[in-house]
Parts: sequence; C-alpha cells; structure tokens
Amino acid sequence: MALKPIGVIEIPAAAGSAFDHGAFEPATRRVFIAHTARNCVEVVDRDAGRHLATLPGFPEAAGVVADGGQVIVTNRGAASVAWIDARSLKTRSVVETGARPNGVAIVPRGELAAVACIGDDSHRPELHVVGPDGGPRHSIRLPGRPRWCVTDVDGSRLFLAIREPSMVLVGRLPQLDVVEHWPLPSHGAHGMDIDHRSRLLYVACDAGALIAVDTATGRVRGEWPIGENPDATFFNPATGLVHVAIGEPGLIQSIDPRTNARADLPTAPGAKTTALAAPDRLYVFSPAQGGALVCEDR
Repeated sequence: MALKPIGVIEIPAAAGSAFDHGAFEPATRRVFIAHTARNCVEVVDRDAGRHLATLPGFPEAAGVVADGGQVIVTNRGAASVAWIDARSLKTRSVVETGARPNGVAIVPRGELAAVACIGDDSHRPELHVVGPDGGPRHSIRLPGRPRWCVTDVDGSRLFLAIREPSMVLVGRLPQLDVVEHWPLPSHGAHGMDIDHRSRLLYVACDAGALIAVDTATGRVRGEWPIGENPDATFFNPATGLVHVAIGEPGLIQSIDPRTNARADLPTAPGAKTTALAAPDRLYVFSPAQGGALVCEDR
C-alpha cells in the first residue's frame, strides 16, 4: 500500500518558498497549485509530467479546487476568490469575500463556491457562498477558525473543519440556513476529504489522529494515530487509502481504513500540502525539493 516516488516536477522559484493547496482538474488533466509565497498559481501538465505555466496576480493564494473546466482559488491576501478557466488559464472573475479566505469547495449545483474565511482583528471567521458574478451571497459567522471543507456528492451540504473547538460544521447549501456542529474527539480539526460511496468524512487533527465521521449521523466511525500537525488530506477512491501530509519532519502517512494498516513516505521539511490526481498520482509540494514530488498510488 506504500506510495512510490517517481520523480520531481520543477516549479519556478520553489526553493525556500511556501505552497498551500492544489487540485487536479480532470477535464484538462492539469494540476493547479497555490504558490502562496509568490502570489501566484502554478499549473502542471499531469500527462506530460512538466510545469506548464505560472499565473500571477493571486495574493497569498491559499485554497484551490477544480472540476468541470473551472478552477477556484482563494486569495488570502486580498479578501477575494477567483474563478479561472482551466483551458485558457484566463481569470474569469474575482469576487470579494470576508477577511483572509482559506478553505474552498465547489458547490456542484450551479457555479457556486463555499469560502471559509479566517478573519482578522476586526472581522470574525465567516463562511460565504458566492458565485462568479457576485451572487447569490449567503453567509454565516463561524464558531472558530476554519480549515478545509468539502461537499456531499449532490452539493446539498457542506462539511467544514473548525480548529477550536475541534468539530465538523455542517451547513445546508446554498442558503446555509440549517447548521449542525459535530464535535470531534481530537484537538485541531484540519485536513479533510470525503468518501462519497461509504459516506464517510476523514478529518486529520493537529493532536495526531485521523477521524472517520459518518456523514449521515455525525458519529465517529474510526480513529487512527498519525503524526501531529497534519495538513492536506486526500481520500483516493481508486485505492481506498487516505493520504495525510505532515510538514514536520516531512512525510506522507497513508492509512487503509479497511485494515488499519499505515505506511510512511519520508518527503522533506515543509512539504505539508498535496494534490490527488486519481486514480494513481499524488503530488507533494515540496520547497526543499524544488517543486512537486510525484508519487504513484496503486
């Protein structure tokens, strides 16, 4: 079940830099990466195995999601979210959000984005649902700092990790008019992904646990020990494995929830975020290695 490193794709100005999340866009077979420290989005060609383009103008790019030929990026340094055409690589629109937008999810019904905003000294954390033209706009205040978020398969509910108190916040989409709070047994909910078939959320927590949560009831269905302070978390439906990136000392921990087996792949310090290109590629964004470490997941 171990990941197999097969190479590194060099990314310009990656050495000593900092990346945030990335996403694979299946229609174009491109990987889009938030290059936070350089205020840009990097584009990698999955099939050619090379860096394709650097897109400037994304201040402190943070969250990235992609599907159906569109890419959505949160600009943490500009209180905005941007829509990119995955084929032309042109920015379609930029819409204002709350302060320091971070996690983002595509709402499958319509061109909507759910954007979780960290806030600042003057603004509390908020969750917004916006479109590329600025509407519809729905928002709620959050009980704590938001991390990553995902939707269910039909886009009727959003699941959002809240660091403290550690929980999954569940909101009905798009209006956010019905909200639930599911407490977690481990501190610091962070990375998150969803297994739509089994209807399980996987939440990686700072205290060193991967938690499986039933999306129908909010009950905990499993718990596995992992390293502390995890970040990007992806479930691969093709292999059934959950991959968790840990920046220090630098490794990917792969958990098989069916057997409780775990395999560790050393990467490099600071390699805390990833992108999954199912069925068989995991990209690890590693400043120390000068770009994206490509791993085979079979």
